Amino acid sequence: MEADLSGFNIDAPLWDQSTFLGRVKHFFNITDPRTVLVPEQELDWAKVMVEKSRLGAVPPGTQVEQLLYAKKLYDSAFHPDTGEKMNVIGRMSFQVPGGMIITGFMLQFYRTMPAVIFWQWVNQSFNALVNYTNRNAASPTSLRQMAVSYITATTTAVATAVGMNTLTKRAPPLVGRWVPFAAVAAANCVNIPMMRQQELIQGICVKDRNHNELGHSRRAAAIGITQVVISRITMAAPGMILLPVVMERLEKLHFMRRVRVLHAPLQIMLSGCFLIFMVPVACGLFPQKCELPVSYLEPELQDSIRAKSKYGEPVPYVYFNKGL
Repeated sequence: MEADLSGFNIDAPLWDQSTFLGRVKHFFNITDPRTVLVPEQELDWAKVMVEKSRLGAVPPGTQVEQLLYAKKLYDSAFHPDTGEKMNVIGRMSFQVPGGMIITGFMLQFYRTMPAVIFWQWVNQSFNALVNYTNRNAASPTSLRQMAVSYITATTTAVATAVGMNTLTKRAPPLVGRWVPFAAVAAANCVNIPMMRQQELIQGICVKDRNHNELGHSRRAAAIGITQVVISRITMAAPGMILLPVVMERLEKLHFMRRVRVLHAPLQIMLSGCFLIFMVPVACGLFPQKCELPVSYLEPELQDSIRAKSKYGEPVPYVYFNKGL
């Protein structure tokens, strides 16, 4: 007996996105690191299935489970604004494998200046790609803006790390281990706004609940980008704050002193354990589709929206994709 798919909405989230737990479950699903290994042909199949489901043209014999799997792959690999396939390294599903390696090495090699500079550069290169990939694609970013953003964020991270390393030379060893987190947090406050500066300059596209475009708002862009910055710092915080405490204790044990070569792999593995949980938790802190009262928007945009809705249904709220 075939499943009745007439009422199936492929774009509807499986969990309530108005609750924190619902958002965490949603992001646990689409940031699954295993989706990084899915072949290109299977991702293309998922896109075709999603598009056919939207048109109500699902092939006969298709099961609900197949559509749910296609939705998972589509949500993890394709941009929500453009529908284009995102590069593998920039996907949120790559945050665990990519982030654990970089975080592990940043926490392990924090003592020498060349190592600090190199790993902060690697991290900011990775972050810049992730930020660009998960931007709100309705606001185009020029190559010049991307270059300025990348250089500024990398310089901020390196300057913070080098400066704090110098200041903490006489501090307890544990304090020095926290320098990479301070550098990462400072750089996130620069990298994300700079990479998405076009949204702050020209505004982010806001729509009504029926997905009709209403205009562009700089205030909405500022809110969305601030939420992304908070999420990214939250994503890194537990691993980069607690892991140094764990390693500080472990390295005092006799057997750990004899296997120093395993310190870096251990930190990478433990970083991965933190990120598996923190990536969906951090992404779920705020709804990806933000809701904002019209009264909070720029006065000229408020007037424009009221004029459009003068003879129709009032628009109390606008919605926009804040990015990840």
